[in-house]
Order: sequence, then structure tokens, then C-alpha cells
Amino acid sequence: MPCFLPLTRALAALALCASFSPIAMSQTTPAPDMPHVAWSRQSSIYQVNIRQHTKEGTLKAFAADLPRIRRLGVDILWFMPLQPIGKQERKGGLGSYYSISDYTAVNPEFGSLDDARAMVKEAHRLGFKVILDWVPNHTAWDHPWTRQHKDWYKLNEKGEIFPVTFTEGAEPEYWTDVVALDYRSEGLRQAMIEAMKFWLREVDLDGFRCDVASLVPTDFWERARPALDAVKPVFMLAESDKPDLHRSAFDMTYSWDLADVFKAVGKGQADARDFKAWLKSQNEGTAAKVYPRHAYRMRFTSNHDFNSWHGTDAELYGEAYQPLAVLSFTLPGMPLIYGGQESRLDKRLAFFEKDLVNWKNYELQGFYTELVALKKNNPALANGQYGAPAEALETGNDKVFAFRRQLGSNQVTVAVNLSAAEQSYRLDGASMKLAPWRWVITAKP
Repeated sequence: MPCFLPLTRALAALALCASFSPIAMSQTTPAPDMPHVAWSRQSSIYQVNIRQHTKEGTLKAFAADLPRIRRLGVDILWFMPLQPIGKQERKGGLGSYYSISDYTAVNPEFGSLDDARAMVKEAHRLGFKVILDWVPNHTAWDHPWTRQHKDWYKLNEKGEIFPVTFTEGAEPEYWTDVVALDYRSEGLRQAMIEAMKFWLREVDLDGFRCDVASLVPTDFWERARPALDAVKPVFMLAESDKPDLHRSAFDMTYSWDLADVFKAVGKGQADARDFKAWLKSQNEGTAAKVYPRHAYRMRFTSNHDFNSWHGTDAELYGEAYQPLAVLSFTLPGMPLIYGGQESRLDKRLAFFEKDLVNWKNYELQGFYTELVALKKNNPALANGQYGAPAEALETGNDKVFAFRRQLGSNQVTVAVNLSAAEQSYRLDGASMKLAPWRWVITAKP
């Protein structure tokens, strides 16, 4: 079994000394720290797919699972969109969650606005914070705005609303069930902010995960954030890796760069050298992406897009899945659990149809519970400016990646075997071995 050592045994298990060669931490573009809500600083996040979470696929049915999820220790629940789904040009039988026909209502498939209020109230009682997936870039064809405010939409050369279209890549891409909003319209900007404020006031949400956030002008987000904070302090996650979004609008962005390394490991195309290179790019910055020290980055092995469109954890990573999950929880950033991973989700969930998660026996519930507790109980593993940078350690073996994070007296050291064979390595002057795809974590309080 994977090795998680109690803190009181850590020093006896592994000599933690200063004989390592860290990659120096530097900041090429220093920026003042942006404060984050206190409850986010040591948190992990859990993504909820209401349609697929229970047989009923409703908010009421999901609420019954809140105590079990709370036992995982996660603090933030991210709900995929709850609003009504457009019927015109709908994909599949039930449509995409991201084709919204009314921003201030609840999809009858999931329940009512009162059900949403009750679910959030119960989640708060149990200690969760709740954020909602927000879709600001586009609406369904049959959203009332398409009739009432045609000027709020992007129009073709004939002056017609048209499907979201991308032509920059090698092949054109068409999102045929949605139409794009035009943020040159002041009326749209005001209406979108008011719709977001509605959910804060009426449902008592704690923030938003914003879909394709970089397709919306950054200056809109920088205007929206203080307007939302004026209702209540919020947490904002952008589906983007655009550094400018961290200036003042968003707390956290996606870390697709680390996910790419994870997928390469799953294909047998990456080892410790790739993680060292990735870590160096994070610590020293790159010409393309320079993030401020306060930026939270979301680390993940899966999410709704990965699972439905790219593959299951077994398909993407094989036996490497659990050690990569360990890295997602211990490298700097906020880790994500996609609902079902704690039961080793073994199928690609249909995106436009009902496709229930097979919960089986919650095989990995204990695994994730330990990881969440490890993160929560070690200040060095905190998010953003509140935690410590990771320093790569030399192991003498490219199949074993090791690093250390230290904040004050709290010191966490992680070593992971990235291969299907037992590996010998050296760390801090000691000779050690790791079984295939296993890891060791030691912590000094």
C-alpha cells in the first residue's frame, strides 16, 4: 500500500537535513499579493456533476451525500451549471450544462431555486463553501436575450446571431448549441454582473468557476470582482491559464501544464526530469507565463472535460494514477477531486445524457481523505502566498521525483516512483527503495 507516515514518526523515518540542491525560487515580475478569503487558503476542491451523481440527478438527492463528502475533508464544492438548458439546437437528449437559457433559474431536471437554497444552506451547515459554474461567454439560442437584446451578441456579416465558431486552429470548431455574447455592449456587462449577484443574494453562493474565462475581456472581470465582493467576499476560479486574470479578478486558474506532464507519464513519455523542468518553470517563470506569487493554480488529474472527452483515469494514467494524484495534492496549488474519483471512476460519463456514476465501494475514499488531511494539516502545503514553494531534490534516479516544501518549522518531503519497477534512490544521504508506482511522504511539524 502507499506510504503515508504519521507526523510524529516522520523524523525517524527519513532524515530531513540540508544536504539537497534546491531550484531557487525567484519572481521575474513581482506583484503585490492579492488577499484570498481565509477559508480558501488550505482548501481542496470537489467538483459536483449533479446529473450523474445520483440516480435521481437532483439537488435534493445530492444533499443526502453531503455528509459522506464532508468526511473526505474537502472544503469547496464546485457545482457544474445548475441553470435551465436550451432546447433549440440541443445536443443529445438532455443537452449541455453549458447551454444556458436563463441565468437566474434552476434546471427543472435538477429541482427548483428553493432546492438550491436548501442544498447550499445544508452545505454551509456542514462546513462547505459552494461555488457555481458560470457561463459568461455564450448562451443557448433560446435565451430571452437573443430576442430582447440582439445587440448583446456577436453577429455575422448578415447581422445574424450565429453559433460559437473558432477558426484559428488547424480545423474549424463549432459549438452549434450556443451563441456568443459581445462584451462591447455596456448593457450586457451590467446584466451579467447582476445575474451573478442574484446567486450570491438569493442562494448565498460563495463564488464562481467561470467557463472559458479568457474569451471574456479581462477588464469585465476586473469590474465584476469588486461588485461581487460588495455583496459578500467571494472565491473566483477561471477556466483559463491567462496570467492577467490574476491581477485582481481571479483567485485561481487552471494548471493544464502540470496535467500535460501527468498525461505524458501515463504514456510512459515522462519521468523525474520532466517534473524538475516543470517545477523550474514555475519557480523561475517563463517568457510566456509569469504568475504572481499570490496566484492559486488548480492541480488535477481529472475533471468533467477530461473524463468525458479525454479518458478515464485508467485510460490516461494506468497504474500511475495514484502517485500522480499524490503530486496534485502536494505540489503548490489547490487540488481537485472530480466526483466519482473516490470510487475509482472507471467510465467516461456521457455529457449530454444521463449516465450515473458507479459508486461501488468508495475504494479510494480513504486515500483521498488522507491526502486532504495532509494538505490541511501542514502550513507548508497551503495555497498561493500562504504556502511554501517546492524545491526539487536530487535522487540519483530519473525514475524517482522528490521535492520538499518548508514553511517555518513545518517541512514536507515527497518522493514518488514514476515507474512500474522497484527503484533504488538516495535522498539526504540515505539509500532507499520504492516499490513500483509508490511514494513516501514525510512531514516535520
